[in-house]
Amino acid sequence: MGRICIFSFLFAVMATAMAKDSSAKVQLYSREPGFFEMKNHLVCHVSDFYPPEISIELLKGGEKIPGAQQTDLAFESNWHYHLTKTVAFTPKKGERYSCMVTHMGQAKTYMWEPDM
Repeated sequence: MGRICIFSFLFAVMATAMAKDSSAKVQLYSREPGFFEMKNHLVCHVSDFYPPEISIELLKGGEKIPGAQQTDLAFESNWHYHLTKTVAFTPKKGERYSCMVTHMGQAKTYMWEPDM
Protein backbone atom coordinates (compact mmCIF):
# COMPACT_ATOMS: atom_id res chain seq x y z
CA MET A 1 0.00 0.00 0.00
CA GLY A 2 2.87 2.39 0.83
CA ARG A 3 4.46 1.91 -2.61
CA ILE A 4 1.23 2.92 -4.33
CA CYS A 5 0.98 6.12 -2.28
CA ILE A 6 4.61 7.01 -3.02
CA PHE A 7 4.11 6.29 -6.73
CA SER A 8 0.95 8.42 -6.81
CA PHE A 9 2.75 11.28 -5.08
CA LEU A 10 5.75 11.10 -7.46
CA PHE A 11 3.43 10.90 -10.45
CA ALA A 12 1.58 14.04 -9.31
CA VAL A 13 4.85 15.91 -8.72
CA MET A 14 6.18 14.96 -12.17
CA ALA A 15 2.92 15.96 -13.86
CA THR A 16 2.94 19.36 -12.15
CA ALA A 17 6.57 19.95 -13.11
CA MET A 18 5.88 19.07 -16.77
CA ALA A 19 2.79 21.27 -17.14
CA LYS A 20 2.98 25.00 -17.73
CA ASP A 21 0.24 27.56 -17.09
CA SER A 22 -1.79 27.88 -20.26
CA SER A 23 -4.84 30.01 -21.03
CA ALA A 24 -7.92 28.19 -22.26
CA LYS A 25 -8.77 27.99 -25.95
CA VAL A 26 -12.53 28.29 -26.39
CA GLN A 27 -14.81 27.23 -29.24
CA LEU A 28 -18.52 28.07 -29.02
CA TYR A 29 -20.80 26.57 -31.65
CA SER A 30 -24.11 24.83 -32.25
CA ARG A 31 -24.27 21.13 -33.05
CA GLU A 32 -26.45 21.77 -36.12
CA PRO A 33 -26.47 24.89 -38.33
CA GLY A 34 -27.68 27.78 -36.16
CA PHE A 35 -31.13 28.57 -37.54
CA PHE A 36 -33.68 30.50 -35.52
CA GLU A 37 -36.70 28.63 -34.15
CA MET A 38 -35.06 25.20 -34.64
CA LYS A 39 -34.08 22.91 -31.75
CA ASN A 40 -30.33 22.57 -31.41
CA HIS A 41 -27.51 22.15 -28.86
CA LEU A 42 -25.14 24.92 -27.79
CA VAL A 43 -21.61 23.57 -27.29
CA CYS A 44 -18.70 25.25 -25.50
CA HIS A 45 -15.46 23.30 -25.93
CA VAL A 46 -12.56 24.52 -23.78
CA SER A 47 -9.11 23.07 -24.39
CA ASP A 48 -5.37 23.35 -23.83
CA PHE A 49 -5.60 24.86 -20.34
CA TYR A 50 -3.57 24.41 -17.16
CA PRO A 51 -4.05 24.46 -14.20
CA PRO A 52 -7.24 22.36 -14.27
CA GLU A 53 -9.35 24.65 -12.04
CA ILE A 54 -11.88 26.19 -14.43
CA SER A 55 -15.54 27.24 -14.56
CA ILE A 56 -17.69 27.12 -17.71
CA GLU A 57 -21.18 28.67 -17.89
CA LEU A 58 -23.56 28.71 -20.86
CA LEU A 59 -25.62 31.90 -20.87
CA LYS A 60 -28.77 33.29 -22.53
CA GLY A 61 -28.96 37.05 -22.27
CA GLY A 62 -26.31 36.95 -19.55
CA GLU A 63 -28.26 34.46 -17.39
CA LYS A 64 -27.15 30.88 -16.74
CA ILE A 65 -29.02 28.33 -18.88
CA PRO A 66 -30.34 25.52 -16.66
CA GLY A 67 -29.80 21.86 -17.53
CA ALA A 68 -26.34 22.16 -19.09
CA GLN A 69 -24.21 19.00 -19.03
CA GLN A 70 -20.41 18.93 -18.72
CA THR A 71 -17.96 16.19 -19.66
CA ASP A 72 -15.41 14.85 -17.20
CA LEU A 73 -12.11 16.68 -17.03
CA ALA A 74 -9.61 15.03 -19.39
CA PHE A 75 -5.96 15.74 -20.16
CA GLU A 76 -3.59 15.45 -23.09
CA SER A 77 -0.02 14.11 -23.12
CA ASN A 78 1.32 17.61 -22.31
CA TRP A 79 -0.84 17.71 -19.12
CA HIS A 80 -3.11 20.40 -20.52
CA TYR A 81 -6.82 19.76 -19.97
CA HIS A 82 -10.06 19.94 -21.93
CA LEU A 83 -13.79 20.04 -21.13
CA THR A 84 -17.02 20.40 -23.08
CA LYS A 85 -20.28 21.84 -21.79
CA THR A 86 -23.51 21.57 -23.78
CA VAL A 87 -27.21 22.39 -23.45
CA ALA A 88 -30.31 22.00 -25.63
CA PHE A 89 -31.66 25.32 -26.90
CA THR A 90 -33.97 26.81 -29.52
CA PRO A 91 -32.49 30.13 -30.59
CA LYS A 92 -34.83 33.02 -31.32
CA LYS A 93 -34.03 36.18 -33.25
CA GLY A 94 -32.74 38.89 -30.92
CA GLU A 95 -31.57 36.50 -28.18
CA ARG A 96 -27.88 36.42 -27.29
CA TYR A 97 -26.10 33.22 -26.29
CA SER A 98 -22.62 33.02 -24.84
CA CYS A 99 -20.11 30.94 -22.92
CA MET A 100 -18.31 32.43 -19.93
CA VAL A 101 -15.04 30.77 -18.97
CA THR A 102 -13.27 31.62 -15.71
CA HIS A 103 -9.67 30.39 -15.52
CA MET A 104 -6.68 31.59 -13.49
CA GLY A 105 -8.84 34.31 -11.91
CA GLN A 106 -9.95 35.82 -15.21
CA ALA A 107 -13.42 35.57 -16.76
CA LYS A 108 -13.93 35.87 -20.52
CA THR A 109 -17.21 35.72 -22.42
CA TYR A 110 -17.49 34.29 -25.93
CA MET A 111 -20.55 35.07 -28.07
CA TRP A 112 -22.35 32.51 -30.25
CA GLU A 113 -22.88 33.58 -33.84
CA PRO A 114 -25.92 32.07 -35.60
CA ASP A 115 -25.64 31.03 -39.23
CA MET A 116 -27.85 33.90 -40.41
